[in-house]
Amino acid sequence: MGTETGNGQAGGRALPRASTITVFGGSGFLGRHIVQALARRGYRVRVAVRRPNDAMFLRPMGVVGQVEPIQANIRDDASVRAAVAGAAGVINLVGILHESGKQTFDAVQAEGAARVARAAAEAGVASFIHVSAIGADEESASHYARAKAAGETAVRAAVPGATIVRPSIVFGPEDGFFNRFAALARLSPVLPLIGGGTMRLQPVYVKDLAEGIARILERDGAGGKVYEFGGPEVLTFRELMELVLREIGRRALLLPMPAWAAKAMASVTQFIPNPPLTPDQVRLLAIDNVVSEEAKAEGRTLQGLGIAPTSADVVVPTYLYRFRRTGQFENVNAS
Repeated sequence: MGTETGNGQAGGRALPRASTITVFGGSGFLGRHIVQALARRGYRVRVAVRRPNDAMFLRPMGVVGQVEPIQANIRDDASVRAAVAGAAGVINLVGILHESGKQTFDAVQAEGAARVARAAAEAGVASFIHVSAIGADEESASHYARAKAAGETAVRAAVPGATIVRPSIVFGPEDGFFNRFAALARLSPVLPLIGGGTMRLQPVYVKDLAEGIARILERDGAGGKVYEFGGPEVLTFRELMELVLREIGRRALLLPMPAWAAKAMASVTQFIPNPPLTPDQVRLLAIDNVVSEEAKAEGRTLQGLGIAPTSADVVVPTYLYRFRRTGQFENVNAS
C-alpha cells in the first residue's frame, strides 16, 4: 500500500532498514525493548521522551548515533511536531496506569495520542503504530479503558491507515504486575482476589510484544489493522497469584474479595504515591483480558506474525527470585 504524504493515509507501507523511527515513550518498560528490537534491525531510532537525560541508557543499544533520545511532551504540539519531522515511522507507546496531576488518562491516552497522530499525518509519516490495550472500550466502566478507546478513535481520525496494537497484560523483568504482587506477598499474609479472582488474562512477554511491533513495521498491508497480542496461555487471576507464590516460595492466603470491598480499599490506597490499587483498576479487574476469536481467525496475533509466544512460567522465575527469602540462593544446598 502506498503512502499519501500529508493527507493522513499513513500506515500501510513496509519500512526499509535504516529508516528513522520515532518512538514516543521509548524509555519505558515496553519502549526499551522496542528500541532494542529496532536498533538490531538497523533502523535509526529517535526516542521521544519528556526527560532525555533519563533515556541515555538506550544509546548503547545501537552503534554511535543510531539511537538518539530527544525531548518531547505529548501535551505540547511544537515538541511533538519536532519529534516526528523527517521520520518514516512513528510508534506511540505513551500510557499511564493511574492519574497524577496533569498526567490524566484523557490528557495522555486520548488527547496525547491524537496530537501525535495529527503531527505524523501532517509530516507525511509512512507508517504509524499506536499501542493501546485489550479491553479498550468507549462504554467501559473504567476510565482507563474509555481513554484508551478514545485514543484509538482519535488516531484513526487523523491517520486512517494506522496500525493499532492491543496487548494483554505485559510481563518481563521490569513489569508492574508480577513484581507488584510479589512485593505485596513479601509483606502481607493475604493476597486479595478481586471479584473472586476469576478474571481471565493472557500475559504476553515484553520481548514478544516488541518483536511483533518490529515485524509490523516490515510488513506490507499491516496498515489499518488491529492486532491483539497475548501469550500462549489463558489464566485466571487466581492462577497467576498461585504462580507468584510458587516462584517466590512464600505462603499467603488467597482471599476472595467482593468488588465493593476492593473499591473501598482502593479509595484509600489511591492517594499513596505509585498506588498499589486504584478504584479504576478494580473496575478493570472485573473484565476478561484475552485475545478475541476474531483476531485469531484473521491472523491479527503474534502467531499470525510468525512468533511463538513465550509462557509466563518460563520467564517469571528469572526475575521474581529476588522476592524469595534468600534470593537466588534459595535452592542452593550447603556443601
